[in-house]
Amino acid sequence: MEPVYMTVIAGVRALWRIQGLDITLTGAEHLPATGGVVMAINHTGYLDFTFSGLPFYRMRPRRHVRYMAKKEVVDHKYLGRIMHAMGHIPVDRANGAASFDAAVRELKAGEIVAVYPEATISRSFELKEFKSGAARMAIAADVPIVPHIVWGAQRIWTKDHPKKMWRPKVPIRVAVGEPIYPTLPPTELTALLRARMQDLLEQVQDAYGPYPPGEFWVPHRLGGGAPTPAQAAELESAEMAARAAKRQRELGGGAG
Repeated sequence: MEPVYMTVIAGVRALWRIQGLDITLTGAEHLPATGGVVMAINHTGYLDFTFSGLPFYRMRPRRHVRYMAKKEVVDHKYLGRIMHAMGHIPVDRANGAASFDAAVRELKAGEIVAVYPEATISRSFELKEFKSGAARMAIAADVPIVPHIVWGAQRIWTKDHPKKMWRPKVPIRVAVGEPIYPTLPPTELTALLRARMQDLLEQVQDAYGPYPPGEFWVPHRLGGGAPTPAQAAELESAEMAARAAKRQRELGGGAG
C-alpha cells in the first residue's frame, strides 16, 4: 500500500471527471502481472504520464509505475517531495549513468519503470527517432518492454499551444502493445520497439478519427495543422539554440 501514490491517483481521477474526459483503454491483456517492466510511452504533451499509468492502475492486484523524470522536477522544493514519495526516478542529464543504474535496480526489483524513448515532446505528434535507453535497460535487467500509446492528450496541453484544462471533454485513448523481450542488441531492439509503436500509433489514430481539417492537434499526415516531422525538428533545433544562448547569457552575467 502506497498512501501518497493512491492519494495522487485519486486526485487525478477526480480531475478527469471534472474535465469530462472520455478515456478508453485497449490491450490491457498484454500487461505482465508480476516482474520488472520497461514501459515505453509516446510523447505528445505534458499530461501523457497521467494517462499512461492507467492500465497498470486497473490491474488486480494493482501495480504502480516509477517514471523517469527530469531531476529539476523530482528535486523541486514542493513537488519533489511527492515525486520522491511515489518512487519516481530523477534523470540528471549531466550524469545519465546514475539514472540508468537506478532504473535497472528498480527493474530487477520487479518494478515498472516508464520512459519516453523520444526524450522530448513531439510537436508533429508523430514518433520521433528513439533513444536507446529503454532497450539498454531491458537488456541489463532482462525484463520485457511494453509499448504504450497515449492519443488525444495533446488536445489538452502540449508545446506551443495554450492549456485547455477546464472541461475540454475530449476523448483520450490509451493502447498497450504486446511485450517485447530483450533478445536483440540495443540498436536492433530499439528499431523493433519503434516499429511496434508506430504500428500501434497508426491503429489508434485511425480509430480516433475523423479529424477536423487544419486543427493544431491533428498530424499533418492526417490533414491537420501540426508541423511535419521535418518542420518540428527545425522548431526543436531553434528551441535548443535559444536555451543554449540563454544559459550562456546567464553564465556571462554571473561572471560579471
